[in-house]
Amino acid sequence: MITTRIRLVALDLDGTLVGPDLTISPRVRDTIARARERGTQITIVTGRMFAATKPFAQVLGITGPLVCYQGAAIFEAATGAMLRETDVHQDVTRTVLDWADAHHVHAQCYAGDQLYVQQINRFSKRYTDLAKVEPKVVPSLRAAFADQPSIKIVLVDDPGPSEEHLAALKTLLGERAYLTRSNVDFVEVLSPDVNKGEALAFVAQRYGVTLAETMAVGDAWNDVPLITAAGVGVAMGSGPPELFAQADAVVADVAHDGVAEAIERYVLT
Repeated sequence: MITTRIRLVALDLDGTLVGPDLTISPRVRDTIARARERGTQITIVTGRMFAATKPFAQVLGITGPLVCYQGAAIFEAATGAMLRETDVHQDVTRTVLDWADAHHVHAQCYAGDQLYVQQINRFSKRYTDLAKVEPKVVPSLRAAFADQPSIKIVLVDDPGPSEEHLAALKTLLGERAYLTRSNVDFVEVLSPDVNKGEALAFVAQRYGVTLAETMAVGDAWNDVPLITAAGVGVAMGSGPPELFAQADAVVADVAHDGVAEAIERYVLT
């Protein structure tokens, strides 16, 4: 039984707040509005860029911190101001791009809230169709990021190969990077100093809220640190077994308004 009042709710975006149609359901919007009326703060914690996250924050009326890039960058929703940024180590960027080039795997990098790719192909479109952002095409990512830090590197492939790429990069990089998956098609490479759970602690501190007073809801592998850090960690019903193993509760999937169920159960009662 949860006895602590929830003062901050952290919500993953894709697969949690929104499904394939990229819309927030009326029930979820209404439930979040009622939670905010009671004084509960709401934040989004996502792997997306700020530009791809801000429209959803505007729909929900969120003006405070937004966690983007799996926690590697935190922005103020109302102003777009950068509150914190943690880049991938430069040697890791070089290593990953060399590996991707050698293995003919599509890679993309991010800097200044801009997506960089070497070419437009089915893998880049798989990402941009989801994020609704336009990439900047450069002749060589290795040249473009030789001296410029990248906040995140994403490898995009089909699900089977992506799982193999994750295993290979974990062996190659060891503790030099944090690797995770937000989607079966993506392998994401970040600084080892960040994850969604660590970022939740940063946002909670800014609001003067303890982690015990937070609830987090997520649906994928990258959400494991998030729901583990929160006082109440909730897994969407579509999540993987690794997420369920760490969750305090499981709710319906995004098509059946799992976020609304979680807020109704733990915030509004």
